[in-house]
Amino acid sequence: MGLFDKKYCDICNEKIGLLGNRKLSDGNLCKDCARNLSPWMTDRRTSSVEEIRQHLAYREQNKQAVAAIQPTRVLGNATKVYIDERGQRFFVTRQNDWRGSNPDILDLSQVIDTELSVEEDKRELYQESPDGKRVSYDPPRYDCTYQFDILIRVNSPYFDQISFELTDERPDSPYTDAYRDYERQADELRRALKPDPAAASAPVAQPVQPAPAAQQGAWVCACGASNQGKFCGECGARKLEASRCGNCGWQAAEGVNPPKFCPECGTPFGQ
Repeated sequence: MGLFDKKYCDICNEKIGLLGNRKLSDGNLCKDCARNLSPWMTDRRTSSVEEIRQHLAYREQNKQAVAAIQPTRVLGNATKVYIDERGQRFFVTRQNDWRGSNPDILDLSQVIDTELSVEEDKRELYQESPDGKRVSYDPPRYDCTYQFDILIRVNSPYFDQISFELTDERPDSPYTDAYRDYERQADELRRALKPDPAAASAPVAQPVQPAPAAQQGAWVCACGASNQGKFCGECGARKLEASRCGNCGWQAAEGVNPPKFCPECGTPFGQ
């Protein structure tokens, strides 16, 4: 086939216009079908027509997950990470109307790790010499900005990573509040997508310590006082040995004065 021969999309069979072809490893893809691919797909050129069909089928099924997800937490700036903490799912998008853009819905369990990289853009500043030449300062001066990039590695059959810039306004020094705030945002994002197992584990319950055992030979008088001897130190009552009801046989605990009446049959003690 010649360079300018007509080409047709191997997915929708529509004619591909000039500059509208997206090459596959064994065929062609029109730009309209290419728009339906995941924005995180990076290997389209090496994908076969069949692999693209499977990918587009997944993207169609993904719309159901988009309709069902209910984000409870949003992190990021221009590009945002939406997390459904109850459903343990998330997605990443720049679109405000995210339900209409069909963002890829992933389980939090699919996250392998989350990595932050900071890229320094360093440009030397110059001054004009007396003879009109551009010369360096002594010592040299630089204008710097810092770009914070997030890379989320995921276990998915359709793409293996999600990358985006965290910064919307790049700080000009590592010693600024803005720089430290982006560091904090990146750390919060890492913890939200890959919680620390140690933080999630419940504290070990401490065993309940038993109450100290009563001293040997102690007894409780009817007045409520605890005693050791034969007589109560509060009211002077004599310690009674274990008493048994003469009617039903109920027995009071040893060292405890029996009640006036048996709690089982009502017979007065001593009768």
